[in-house]
Amino acid sequence: MAKRAGVLELAVLGQLQDSPLHGYELRKRLNALLGSFRAFSYGSLYPCLKQLLREGFIAEDTSELDPTAGSGKRSRIVYKLTAEGKEHLQDLLSESGPSAWEDEGFGVHFAFFGRTDAATRLRILEGRRSRLEERVDGFRTALSRTRERLDSYTLELQRHGLESVEREVRWLSELIDDERRRDAPSSAATAPHDTTARTDSAPRAVSPQ
Repeated sequence: MAKRAGVLELAVLGQLQDSPLHGYELRKRLNALLGSFRAFSYGSLYPCLKQLLREGFIAEDTSELDPTAGSGKRSRIVYKLTAEGKEHLQDLLSESGPSAWEDEGFGVHFAFFGRTDAATRLRILEGRRSRLEERVDGFRTALSRTRERLDSYTLELQRHGLESVEREVRWLSELIDDERRRDAPSSAATAPHDTTARTDSAPRAVSPQ
């Protein structure tokens, strides 16, 4: 499966888990949900829906079709998630490898973090931070090598890029700390407790006779 197709599948299935949707409404919700994280063109939405139909992950709900619509009037199709689609969605949400760290995949995975288990969320956040830290090192190396040859505007553009990535690294670090703090109470609750009675190791004084 192509990386971009996998990102779009996750976005579509995640939206259809909430309720069946017309294609137009699905498109609007994807746009509102993903915003700046949008990693696909909407020209690829309907081919994705057709593929999901072929694989049995979604189905067309014909209960809302208008029986009075004439032959020249097209009724809107409603798409709904199948049982197989729900299982496939959980598989996609559990992915925490490099494809979930990259620019195309991270935003979509993050949008569905509320449905993702804590361990997977943490792996994705740490992977994303590691990838961006590598990018920061690359920016700094490039700046140090080319600083003298760049005009002031190009130099400012590169600095802006570096600052943007550094800002995201700080944001990720805060999220990672929050995830670890959130998980700490449950870890402490499951830790074994010492139930043995305390004894005084000092010898007991003997009262005089």
